[in-house]
Amino acid sequence: MRNARKRLFSEDSTTVKIGGIMKRRTMALAMISAVAFPRAALAATKEESQADVRKAAQQALAAVYKVQPSARKAVESAAGYAAFSNFGMKLLLAGSGTGKGVAVNNKTKAMTYMKMAEVQAGLGIGVKKFQLVWVFDTEAALNNFVNSGWEIGAQATASAKAGEKGTSYQGALSVAPGVWLYQVSGDSLALELTAKGTKYYKDGDLN
Repeated sequence: MRNARKRLFSEDSTTVKIGGIMKRRTMALAMISAVAFPRAALAATKEESQADVRKAAQQALAAVYKVQPSARKAVESAAGYAAFSNFGMKLLLAGSGTGKGVAVNNKTKAMTYMKMAEVQAGLGIGVKKFQLVWVFDTEAALNNFVNSGWEIGAQATASAKAGEKGTSYQGALSVAPGVWLYQVSGDSLALELTAKGTKYYKDGDLN
């Protein structure tokens, strides 16, 4: 009986030792993988962030189309567009003066991830929730927006004119030759420029 108990105790001890060794080996392999392949984890995070921004951009388009149905034709027939939002994304706090979006070339379908930031607090978006859709008549205007960035100064309000009723850009603001801007704040279309004091540029992390 004593010998049987000794053998059982010995077998249990061996099992515990083997289990402990296996657990330590598993943990060690996990640590090695994290060190050796950090890009895999980062890639997943980047892809999730890209998907998050694309979804918010689609929601911005949908919001504009809802309050201004004619905008759909304007966007689809243009050389390209850019859609931004500061809510509906896990990346940002609702009501912040910053946002993210995408710029899309309608011809090539090339997509560029963009950032938006308030240049000077109190001038533009402030604490409002917003969704913006830029529309570019020419590819040159789109490329300038994407590659050189864009900044709307504090004095831009006076030069921004709304598209006339009955035109393809009804409800949009003309902020530059061949460049139009739809602004949705809450559930309505803003017919005065509220995005002044803001700049737009490529997102170095997501492209």
